[in-house]
Amino acid sequence: MDFPADLKYTKEHEWARQEGKEVTVGITSHAQEELGDIVFLELPEVGTEVVRGKTLGVVESVKAVSDLYSPVSGRVVRVNEGLLDAPERVNEDPYGKGWMIVVETPEETGREGLLSAAEYEAFVKEEKGA
Repeated sequence: MDFPADLKYTKEHEWARQEGKEVTVGITSHAQEELGDIVFLELPEVGTEVVRGKTLGVVESVKAVSDLYSPVSGRVVRVNEGLLDAPERVNEDPYGKGWMIVVETPEETGREGLLSAAEYEAFVKEEKGA
């Protein structure tokens, strides 16, 4: 499994990339593999306040409908509108073009409590029973 080391992760399979007070959020390669072909996304609008650990949207695949959870608290400042017309980008490039939202956090400590790439990889292996 390949999880970029510069990202932080949640046990709900979201990733977070922090740049100053802005945190880009998406789902992990593991999550999109488990979901299968993603066919629909429901994402929050710009200006929406999101809370760490709370639902921020929905991802629908050919296999299931799953809630998306915010890895940080803050205000949504950008939404990847391109995913609404082409949700398959999440499958194709979960850490690049498949990003979902950007959240502005009140301070740069938005990533506290998130997992490192190594911790997340160990969690995924444990979850799979490996």
